[in-house]
Amino acid sequence: MLTEQQTVTLYERHVAMVYRVCFAYMKSSSQTEDAVQETFIRAMTKAPSFDGRTHEQAWLLRVATNVCKDMLKTWWRKRISLDNSADVAVNDHVDATLLAVLTLPDKYKVAVYLFYYEGYATAEIAQMCGRAESTVRNDLSRARRLLRTQLGGDFDA
Repeated sequence: MLTEQQTVTLYERHVAMVYRVCFAYMKSSSQTEDAVQETFIRAMTKAPSFDGRTHEQAWLLRVATNVCKDMLKTWWRKRISLDNSADVAVNDHVDATLLAVLTLPDKYKVAVYLFYYEGYATAEIAQMCGRAESTVRNDLSRARRLLRTQLGGDFDA
């Protein structure tokens, strides 16, 4: 288990990134906060040893993605749609540009976030997500096309 100081340092270093990834999946502040909390609880209890900050960040992103996917599979989540919730709002962790990305299909959201917001290369994203590099590049291309259509041609990436 991580010490209190290690947990605080890990949390402060990565909470904004983990929050944005979780928000892209959950689309609800309260559900996002639950997912972020569960992500850091897993980090505390598993206490993995990291080979550096990049490995630490990749591990947290993978855990956050898995936590969100697990939460989305729950019975009550399937029965109650949160898409129409008034809870979806811009806050200090989510900027307005990210809200446009939220409308993308789930398979594009993580690739777009990791590539544009976190600066990962397609090879790194492919490894983190367990997908082929060409698939990640295709997802990014299709996401850009969708965003260009959605934003009326004002999107230039």
